[in-house]
Amino acid sequence: MRKLVLPLAFAATAVSGLAAAQTPAAPTPSPLTGNITLASEYRFRGIDQTNGKPALQGGFDYSHASGVYLGNWNSNVSQGAGFPGASLEMDFYGGYKKAFGDFGLDVGAIYYYYPGSNAGTGILFSPVNNRTGQVHSGAVNNKEVYIGGSWKWLSAKWFYSIDDYFSAPGTEGTHYLDLAATYDLGNGLNLVGHYGRLSFKEMDNANYSDWKLGVTKDLSGWVLGAAYIGTNAKGSCSNAEFYCFGNPNGQYGRDAGRSTVVLSVSRTF
Repeated sequence: MRKLVLPLAFAATAVSGLAAAQTPAAPTPSPLTGNITLASEYRFRGIDQTNGKPALQGGFDYSHASGVYLGNWNSNVSQGAGFPGASLEMDFYGGYKKAFGDFGLDVGAIYYYYPGSNAGTGILFSPVNNRTGQVHSGAVNNKEVYIGGSWKWLSAKWFYSIDDYFSAPGTEGTHYLDLAATYDLGNGLNLVGHYGRLSFKEMDNANYSDWKLGVTKDLSGWVLGAAYIGTNAKGSCSNAEFYCFGNPNGQYGRDAGRSTVVLSVSRTF
């Protein structure tokens, strides 16, 4: 009896091994991904960047198994948002991200670049320190380092400017706190929330908070979004306040921190 059982067991093992060898292995996820978004307008930290007009955005990310990552993200902007002569924002970033069970860590640096920007053209709305009256000349950019942590569907990230914040003279050390939540409601539906606080170094009446509440819906890889965005930034435009959007004619146009609803559709591939 034992002599019969052992060959049968061996045969079963051999057949199982052969089947496993013939089954194609699951494809390894690519470390390189791309993304594209069409939004009704572009808000950065709650502030209008496109004068209420639509934005086409996109980029790519490379993630190594070690946790190291690099990426680029781009969007159209309006020069009246403080980027004289520019129509494009290009962000370059890199860092290290690691998960520890339900917890996550993210540290890195980001560089915001506006090709063609020239604050010395004489157009209004160039980066300026409203406390000292100093006005920036030349290209506009921003450099920040950041550290973030997450737990399940909650996250927090702190950004610190290592140079003049978006080229406004004397504002090195400006920092921004980003608190966010993404709660899975099931069936591809998510509830998203955000609260942010900007502490603008050496500037008068420039500190502000912004917030967002919205939903996203995944439809076969296409993500639809709708969010209410608001701020308490002072930009009524009645007295040419700091957060007031300008136009190419050198006139103050609209409140850049006004509340609005932003609609979007995006895809990662």
